[in-house]
Amino acid sequence: MVLAGAEKLQQHAEHVNSLNVFPVPDGDTGTNMNLTMTAGAGELRKNSSASIGQCAGVLSKGLLMGARGNSGVILSQLFRGFGRYAAQYEELNTQQFAAALQTGVDTAYKAVVKPVEGTILTVAKEAARHAVYLARRTNDINELMTEVLAKAKEALAGTPELLPVLKQVGVVDSGGQGLVYIYEGFYEYLMSGSLADSAKGQAVSAAVPSVPAAPPAKLETKPQRIQASAQSQLSTEDIEFFYDMEFFINRQLGGTQAADFDEDQFRKALSVNGDSIIVISDDETIKVHVHSRAPGEVLNLALLYGEITQIHILNMREQHRELLTAGMDIAPSPDVFAEIPEEKSTAAEPAVPPADDLAPYGFIAVSSGDGIAEIFKSLGIDVVLSGGQTMNPSTEDFVNAISSISAKHVYLLPNNSNIVLAAQQAKELLEGEREITVIPTKSIPQGIVAAFAFQEEESVETNTSGMLEALSRVTSGQVTHAVRDTKFEEMDIKSGQYIGISNSKIVAAAENLLGASQALLASMLESGDEIVTILTGQDADPETTAALESWLEANYPDAEVEVHEGGQPIYYYLFSVEA
Repeated sequence: MVLAGAEKLQQHAEHVNSLNVFPVPDGDTGTNMNLTMTAGAGELRKNSSASIGQCAGVLSKGLLMGARGNSGVILSQLFRGFGRYAAQYEELNTQQFAAALQTGVDTAYKAVVKPVEGTILTVAKEAARHAVYLARRTNDINELMTEVLAKAKEALAGTPELLPVLKQVGVVDSGGQGLVYIYEGFYEYLMSGSLADSAKGQAVSAAVPSVPAAPPAKLETKPQRIQASAQSQLSTEDIEFFYDMEFFINRQLGGTQAADFDEDQFRKALSVNGDSIIVISDDETIKVHVHSRAPGEVLNLALLYGEITQIHILNMREQHRELLTAGMDIAPSPDVFAEIPEEKSTAAEPAVPPADDLAPYGFIAVSSGDGIAEIFKSLGIDVVLSGGQTMNPSTEDFVNAISSISAKHVYLLPNNSNIVLAAQQAKELLEGEREITVIPTKSIPQGIVAAFAFQEEESVETNTSGMLEALSRVTSGQVTHAVRDTKFEEMDIKSGQYIGISNSKIVAAAENLLGASQALLASMLESGDEIVTILTGQDADPETTAALESWLEANYPDAEVEVHEGGQPIYYYLFSVEA
């Protein structure tokens, strides 16, 4: 059912993308849900079982780490709750299946700070509620899934009545449509008993647009916070446990002591020559991560409990030497898999370096465009994740990035409203293991002003308050083009027109790029003496940029204008107006 659902979603991912409310080329709900579901299905292919409880658990882990965007995170939570309920069963009857769906809905609603009706949440809720009602009246799982799908489609059709913006544009909720496609895959498999067309290939990721290199941006009109990364302050020889190891132990193959496995004793044994220890075990598999100076001893210890698979070993001293030789100022994000957060060692020795060896703060920011990435690096950001519209980083990307930073407190700047939930989910996964604060930046300009507001010598509380306050001082704008005809509020928008968006609202539409940019900036400038920052995209032409600067100088002579090459795709310009 899951593989069929993933295939069904993959086949219709572009249709889901097209349902995003704004008629801009950044519709990525289908892409995010597809990438999330693909991650879960991939884990299930590698670790399938005859037990529905175990399969649900594997799916849940895969979805959790692969979750991208708000829709992907909510999808992962729906099946996380489902898996939590199903874990105790080898198979499910109709009442148990319905209860698992309902537990998934409860879990997803709790994960969202302000649940909005008329979205994927509503579709999932109505379908699960109907399943619970019907399960008391039938023992036929096929009949139940038929009704669940019908109810999901009915709820989807009703989303425009709950969200006025959907009704105004004439579409149903995109996330809800994605969930309906997954349920359709479930239904079709149950009815046919075969994967049929779904078995022809694995779900694939939607294409991610490439970003051409842009020359480094120079910030000359504002003071810069230059901070060497924690990596550059560390001597290579100081990396004591320098073999980064990850592997699985299959407890059903090759071992004689699997039944006697003692997780605490195993951790203590690993801590003799290692730190940064992660051990997660179940009846069949043990997942191990450790930094060790004696990899042979680690593997010999692991062999006592089963057969070792999927071994990854990296020499962190070698990585560090290459890092310094290349003159890089950021730590590389590990390319190895990660499915679970780092856990503290139960041994006497700490699982992380002593506090004196840690930088007080570390920063991770999401960027779209090489020029914008250079700006963040110049502001002291340790790790810049490539992302933004249509290419959201996953929860696993954040977890890996956090693990690569040696700092007491790590700040995350998602810089996109669709990435905030994935950042929050990464923080929750590492709760109790790392000190993490998510600053809910919803645009690149907000991320930049938050980084400017940071003060190295101040406390976490003061810095957090200062960065959050800075967000209220900046207004963000973007210029792109419409990909379809639509009507937004009182504005008729035609396909191909240039449109200006301010704080998630379309405020301008014009036949030419300059006109749309001028109208957008006019709506953003209130007093005329603000700081205006222009980040040029990869498709912005120099003549239009020069004309825009001249227009600002003539009409807003008191404004301080800065222009930097951002190199971002999709958006010709990103504007920031700061009081």
